[in-house]
Amino acid sequence: MRIAVAGGTGVVGRYVVECARAAGHDVIVLSRSTGVDTVAGRGLRSALRGVDTIVDATNAGTTEQTPATEFFTASVANLTRAGAESGAGHLVVLSIVGIDSPVIGYYAAKLAHEQRALAGPLPVTILRATQFHEFAAQMIAWNRDGALARIPDWNVQPAAARTVGRVLAELAASPPGGWVPDLGGPGQARLATLAARLSDHLGLGIEVQALESEIPSGALIPAAGARLEGPSFEQWLSSTDAAHLEMLS
Repeated sequence: MRIAVAGGTGVVGRYVVECARAAGHDVIVLSRSTGVDTVAGRGLRSALRGVDTIVDATNAGTTEQTPATEFFTASVANLTRAGAESGAGHLVVLSIVGIDSPVIGYYAAKLAHEQRALAGPLPVTILRATQFHEFAAQMIAWNRDGALARIPDWNVQPAAARTVGRVLAELAASPPGGWVPDLGGPGQARLATLAARLSDHLGLGIEVQALESEIPSGALIPAAGARLEGPSFEQWLSSTDAAHLEMLS
């Protein structure tokens, strides 16, 4: 099978590429570094020639609602249009748990992303995943002020980005399934606690201060019947994926 991965150099996309190739698939990476701009639509038709399935693991690069919404809707509209014209038969979209009642603007953008994908010409599979283990490092990088990082005290149930990538690769090789069960990690924790644990484990010397959050405690937790996959956060900390984090460099 030939699979195209939009955002194939990103936090999750690179694992989709790795896992799909390990399973024997022919994988095309759609990114600016490979000459493809999904938002502008440049390079898509030639890149998607002969592709069976498209995986949309793109990242808007901003958490602001309006620009993120514009990015996701334009990108997925171009992906589905060019994919249909090129003969693709399936779009797999990575989304986020809890966006039906958006608690932050970025979640509203992801909901618009899903809606635009479903309105397009390709059969769609949507996987809603929880935050990644790597999210703790991203939050430190985004909220760091010298040796202090102020992190919202969200209740989360994170999964490893590699696990999410593997599941997306499995879905890409399967028939379209609409909304599939949520994907989360094996246990709940406070995001600020995970960030502090990461800082200690990697010897970053960064103090984490937990900020009170207005987000309801269960808003970011997967629904009943979710697919829960390891590794746990502690197991992930000892992995090469954690050791090679790029978010804090």
